Amino acid sequence: MPQPPGPAMGAVVLLAEDEHLLAVLLGDLLEGEGFEVILAADGVEALERAGARHVDVLLTDLDMPRLGGWELIRRLRTDRPCLPVVVMTGRLPSDSGRGGAVGGETPAQAPFALLIKPFAPDHLVETLRRVLAASGAGGGGGAGAQAKRAPLARVW
Repeated sequence: MPQPPGPAMGAVVLLAEDEHLLAVLLGDLLEGEGFEVILAADGVEALERAGARHVDVLLTDLDMPRLGGWELIRRLRTDRPCLPVVVMTGRLPSDSGRGGAVGGETPAQAPFALLIKPFAPDHLVETLRRVLAASGAGGGGGAGAQAKRAPLARVW
């Protein structure tokens, strides 16, 4: 099935998820939609992979061993404050676990979305496309990707 043109084509997704089967299923889904996917089993591995190559968007779970999602977001946004992020979690996060990772010290224009598990696969794809479009990134994140940023977005 051909992918529609737009922000998904060739965009690099860093997928941090400690549930291996879910990570593989989501990776296959996203690759089928035109994304390039880099899998990481936890936050530490995600940081290593992000240091090795450019990523256009972070898709992360919150509750992971070694390094959780909020800390991963904080560390990645230290160097890339406007990195688009989609958080997927099985429960509503409390502000106490964030440590300012999404609010406060992070620019309000940084695209962000929150998905509560379980979610429909097409909802995930649509959400990723939306945060990429809001960030101006789309496949490679060239100079235009830094020029225009959209307001913070939350998706339930």
